Amino acid sequence: MSRALQQQTTKTPVPHPEGVSEEEFKAAMARLAAGVVLVSAHDPDDGPRGEDVGMTATAFLSVSLEPPLVMVSVRDGSRMDEVLERQPRWAACLLTEGQRHIAGRFAMKGRLSDRLLFQELPHDRGEASGAPLLREALAVVECHTEQRVRAGDHNLVIARVLTSSVRHGESTGPLTYFRGRYRTLA
Repeated sequence: MSRALQQQTTKTPVPHPEGVSEEEFKAAMARLAAGVVLVSAHDPDDGPRGEDVGMTATAFLSVSLEPPLVMVSVRDGSRMDEVLERQPRWAACLLTEGQRHIAGRFAMKGRLSDRLLFQELPHDRGEASGAPLLREALAVVECHTEQRVRAGDHNLVIARVLTSSVRHGESTGPLTYFRGRYRTLA
């Protein structure tokens, strides 16, 4: 390694003296387009037959091909965080451009029970995860949590992909989130 490169890699980064403000950070991150997924799980500990739980997420990504790993970021202490801490099997349904209403409903604070929301959506139960899988999703992955990492006010849930299926052809586009709104690629 060259001396200049070695000096660059051993230098400690100097933080902004006051730190970035929440508004500045949000404004910058709003310029990053992200895919939208519905993270779902079956919580067997909630009620006599358990409860289906869902959450809209834009902080979802592929981590590794070998082994196949994905990651989702969930707010610490949220209902989904509590469920994923107990229940290692879950799913992510990649939403289509026509599923904006689903993203909005599962992102709403103070919403109806997730059970009622899932009753209104055509879905199947995942064989590997037991989670509700949207029939009309762009694609679906069923996962098993391998690692949880605390990161500020969120937890990063890293999971092995157990199954995956593509449910739409090339003509259907993804739902994306950009500048605080759901959008399509068109």
